[in-house]
Amino acid sequence: MSVIKLVDLDLKGKRVFIRSDLNVPVKDGKVTSDARIAASMATINFCLKAGGKVMVTSHLGRPEEGEWSEENSLKPVADDIAARLKKPVRLIKDWVDGGFEVAEGELVVLENCRINKGEKKNLEETARKYASLCDVFVMDAFGTAHRAQASTYGIAQYAPIACAGILLTEELDALTKALHEPARPMVAIVGGSKVSTKLTVLESLSEKVDQLVVGGGIANTFLKATGKNIGKSLCEDDLVPTAKLLIDKMSKRNASIPIAVDVVVGKKFDANEPAILKDAGSVADDEMIFDIGPKSAQALADIIMNAGTVVWNGPVGVFEFDQFGAGTEKIARAIADTNAFTLAGGGDTIAAIQKYNIYDKVSYISTAGGAFLEFLEGKKLPAVEILEQRAK
Repeated sequence: MSVIKLVDLDLKGKRVFIRSDLNVPVKDGKVTSDARIAASMATINFCLKAGGKVMVTSHLGRPEEGEWSEENSLKPVADDIAARLKKPVRLIKDWVDGGFEVAEGELVVLENCRINKGEKKNLEETARKYASLCDVFVMDAFGTAHRAQASTYGIAQYAPIACAGILLTEELDALTKALHEPARPMVAIVGGSKVSTKLTVLESLSEKVDQLVVGGGIANTFLKATGKNIGKSLCEDDLVPTAKLLIDKMSKRNASIPIAVDVVVGKKFDANEPAILKDAGSVADDEMIFDIGPKSAQALADIIMNAGTVVWNGPVGVFEFDQFGAGTEKIARAIADTNAFTLAGGGDTIAAIQKYNIYDKVSYISTAGGAFLEFLEGKKLPAVEILEQRAK
């Protein structure tokens, strides 16, 4: 990736505009999970230490354009950052037209950029106004790099200098290492409820990886494709032929999609539902598959332990309920123990990593969901493309 890197620039006295991904859960005015803020601090701290006049903005939630509301305000985020910096951080509410000053070595938080008119549609007028606020634009929000919006793309077109922040650079390096120059065997674990939402990812990965592990609701569609009864399990019947094609396509090049041999079932989706272990071929019509069984989990753990690269996106069972979490936990422990380069991303995956406390055992954890998947698909991310253009 040939982009200008933040760490190579002289920022002293410069107005620095950072687009971070600070879209964190907030309850009763307090941030409840601060992983994204923590990940964004390297870039913020670098700019402050370099003597920049630093502004940071992000989206939060899904506000209506032009409608400010307390629930979509970045105030809790500004408070969290202030506590980290041990000094007050101003939140600037109406910032698009300027009219505020920032001192050298000061940080201000610019209110939720998705409230601004023209943000989502990347209106030129909005983008030019953003760009006029800064000398250097820093794109550090990998989580929104797949969206061409005024704060991710438009500002990068018009700012005097547009560069990649520390977090964005790390994300791109880790993803490139895992996908373009992977150590073999390469294993991808793709979980989730629906094949349709991850179909393009599965198709793209099926051409690159040595083993493609499918989990969650996706696995049921593949199980059905091998002729097994899956009862009332979540499944997309119209995609069963696609699952068959993917299985055949991979076996033709001596790669595989491991299919569960044992499963854990229940009759309803409930925290108190008893877990029943069954052979994958003996699921009853009134049962639902909620996890893989111990034999299948062990087989996947063995695959992970022998891998050179593991990409993980999505759990293999309903791990929120402990009785259906053994499969995901087994995979998480194997990812923690393997010598492979491990790359994990997506909200549910991070929740599993936190639940099983393997945060520091994964080579790289991506804070992104959609952008992570689009990169896995081999798509160009607009916000990265514009940085590449500006670097020429």
